[in-house]
Amino acid sequence: MIFQVADIATVLSGSVVGFILALVGGGGSILAVPLLVYGVGVASPHVAIGTSAIAVAISALANMIAHWRMGNVRWPCAIVFSLAGVTGTFAGASVAKQLDGQKLLILFGILMIVIGALTLKKRAGGGDPAIRLTAVTARRLMPMLVGIGFAVGLLAGFFGIGGGFLIVPGLMLATGMPLIYAIGTSLVAVVAFGAATATSYALSGLVDWRLAGLFIAGGMLGGLAGIAAGRLIGARESLLRSAFAGIVILAGGYVCLRGALPLL
Repeated sequence: MIFQVADIATVLSGSVVGFILALVGGGGSILAVPLLVYGVGVASPHVAIGTSAIAVAISALANMIAHWRMGNVRWPCAIVFSLAGVTGTFAGASVAKQLDGQKLLILFGILMIVIGALTLKKRAGGGDPAIRLTAVTARRLMPMLVGIGFAVGLLAGFFGIGGGFLIVPGLMLATGMPLIYAIGTSLVAVVAFGAATATSYALSGLVDWRLAGLFIAGGMLGGLAGIAAGRLIGARESLLRSAFAGIVILAGGYVCLRGALPLL
């Protein structure tokens, strides 16, 4: 098999996303689409979204299994949130596919800037570790889980992202669970949202399967490097998160500019 420049760029792009996900802990998938469009040279933003959604889902699945083994997944909450979110995901993806690619990039860039700003905000780790979705708590928790799940899924499907940066605070708001359980539980929804978005785009022929495979392979390599780097860096996580937020904000501004230029 002969590897082309685009293939190497795809593996490297996947490595960057995997490295950031492992090192910072979430948010790295927001860079997947701009890397595929501007780094790899994928001409269609829609194909970039569909292709990256597959990589996001598989990456989240690996992390979800690890959190499941550690007992950090609250399955009843995860299932309700995910089912509501998948409905929103299909709706969001359907709308996005009808939107002009350049306008979609501008909106994506704006989202990146917002995410970068939210990443700078430190999340509290408090909450009720005993929280469960039961017959007793369902009346209080179900409306919040369904409503917030649908809204987050709508955004995830529209932009083709995992949405973990929205799901985690969404779960904490809906249930009051601690941060560590929200992170573990959120990965179930990220897998579901990514798979739903990828399915929607694949049915429309908007997935480059070869690039998806290369991107995932790069992500695995980058993830291993990120884990190793994280062990070395240790306590400087807050500094890393700030640096990552700055990169996302700058990249978001660049994406907005590149998306707007053809429209001027």
